[in-house]
Amino acid sequence: MQFFNSFDKYGLLAKLFHWITFIVLLAQVPFGFYLVGLEFSDQRIELENIHIFIGITVFYLTLFRLIWKFFNPSPTEKKSFFKGQVLIGKANHFLLYVTIFSITISGILKKLYMGETLNFIFFKYGFEKDNFILADAYYEVHIYANYLLLALVTLHILAVIVHHFVFKDKILNKIT
Repeated sequence: MQFFNSFDKYGLLAKLFHWITFIVLLAQVPFGFYLVGLEFSDQRIELENIHIFIGITVFYLTLFRLIWKFFNPSPTEKKSFFKGQVLIGKANHFLLYVTIFSITISGILKKLYMGETLNFIFFKYGFEKDNFILADAYYEVHIYANYLLLALVTLHILAVIVHHFVFKDKILNKIT
């Protein structure tokens, strides 16, 4: 298996970035919604710490993925079935990245403005002063960005299904 992308398909590292991100988010998003329903307790704090650690990991994973994408361009697009198809696909991918960063950064800022110190794996950081109004605002962004992520991922999956089964262009072969 090739490490770098080719004109026809993604390389090993790009595939790992894609599928690991998908699997982690598949667990992380419902986990976050589950946390919202829990009463305040030691168990909730422990579970939130796990959620935060995974979220920070997703941030780094997405950042490394974008750096890799910058230095290792995606396979070329074959044919389009209608005008604007490539533009819609690129817009969806761009919005997926923006949404993932919005979720992770807003979650981080919410916790920091609550007065907590976070472990960013490579360092720890916390604000001197809390601001609950900003914390609530970032929490709202965090929640709505998760809903947007669900919509974008659904659109992404539906597009792959249509391409694979209707247009029969075997698009899945590029990323599997």
